[in-house]
Amino acid sequence: MTKNVMIVGVGGQGSLLASKLLGHLLLSEGYDVKVSEVHGMSQRGGSVVTYVRFGEKVYSPIIDKGEADFIVSFEKLEAARYVEYLKPDGRIVVNTQQIDPMPVIIGAAEYPDALIEKLQELGIAVDAMDCLSLANEAGSAKAVNLVLMGRLSRYFDIPMDKWMKAIEECVPPKFIELNRKAFALGRGDE
Repeated sequence: MTKNVMIVGVGGQGSLLASKLLGHLLLSEGYDVKVSEVHGMSQRGGSVVTYVRFGEKVYSPIIDKGEADFIVSFEKLEAARYVEYLKPDGRIVVNTQQIDPMPVIIGAAEYPDALIEKLQELGIAVDAMDCLSLANEAGSAKAVNLVLMGRLSRYFDIPMDKWMKAIEECVPPKFIELNRKAFALGRGDE
């Protein structure tokens, strides 16, 4: 059975490293894995979406509406934007950070209130945490991606040492310790 993870964020947040790490880990676990990146205006702070599909045999890299087991979101509004892709029993892992999109920045729109609560009122399983604070605690605001991967790892039956090995293999050596710490903080083991 194929499992589907959508990683959604804003350009420059590290969603591509997150998808690379997850894809690498799942390949090492013997799954057939397809990773595809769908870029919006990433260089301008626009949406960036990455699909990670894995299972015994995966034929397409694309996730359709209603097919995502997990949506990992770097920002609240991005979680709400892609909620229709979630399966009825799926889960959203979301950073509670608010990053204003261009229409809000220029005053043409308001950032919606109580997004997490609204998602929960719809009966959606939401695992929300302040990943930015944890990333800063680990040593860099840029480690939000690894905090989110740490949180996501709680829902996978893959031992911690395998996640750590994947971090070692996907992250430049000088950032391994920082990323390990961010991952552990996201997982909630420390």
